[in-house]
Amino acid sequence: MTVAGLASAVVEEEDRSSGVLVDSGDIPGGGRLYLVQHGDDYEILLGDEQLMGSWASRSEEALATLVCDRLDGHAPRILIGGLGMGFTLAAARSALPSDATIVVAELVPAIVGWARGPLAHIVGDSLEDPRVSIAMRDVHDVIVDERAGFDAILLDVDNGPDGLVTAANERLYCNWGLRAARAALRPGGTLAVWSAYADDTFSDRLRTAGFSVEEINVDSDGTGKEPPHVIWLATAQAPSDLDN
Repeated sequence: MTVAGLASAVVEEEDRSSGVLVDSGDIPGGGRLYLVQHGDDYEILLGDEQLMGSWASRSEEALATLVCDRLDGHAPRILIGGLGMGFTLAAARSALPSDATIVVAELVPAIVGWARGPLAHIVGDSLEDPRVSIAMRDVHDVIVDERAGFDAILLDVDNGPDGLVTAANERLYCNWGLRAARAALRPGGTLAVWSAYADDTFSDRLRTAGFSVEEINVDSDGTGKEPPHVIWLATAQAPSDLDN
């Protein structure tokens, strides 16, 4: 590391003085993520904005279990947008049958590196599961390349339905992005979106894009003291249903 780089790292660590800076990684297209350790716990930050913490995984796990409970038929194929700390992936692995296919789209190489390094004790052996493949791509690009290819798409790439991590993520939540997700789903498939907050306008956009919508509040930490996280379960309607 150069002297300038070392000085930068020291400043970054001092700015996150409540924890220890473990590593950082560039976001393709701009921005930087930070992995910070607090005793036995870890968090991933975008600047000073927390994206996730290892001590709170209930709603990330619910994102998978709520979807998987609705799947029927053999050999389901699902897309998870965002590896994070692996909580959604682990819950999907537990809930899905042996003939399932799980594609995880992850934009940031450092996230995958952390899963195999300092977060390996949290992620476990999820990345070694033969049902799991990692696509080092923007989840939006994976979606638009598919036509009726997934039984479910699970999105947890921002703190809600807006482009926080990268402005390009707005494409996922706008009207045409939601229509692209619907086209990537098999008939009756589910688009599930995780959020740290409610957004009535997003529910309306989902309906406009051709989904029937259920909005579920999840106790984020199990105490009921914190505002609930929100999961939208949006079922792709058949064309005939849209005409009624």
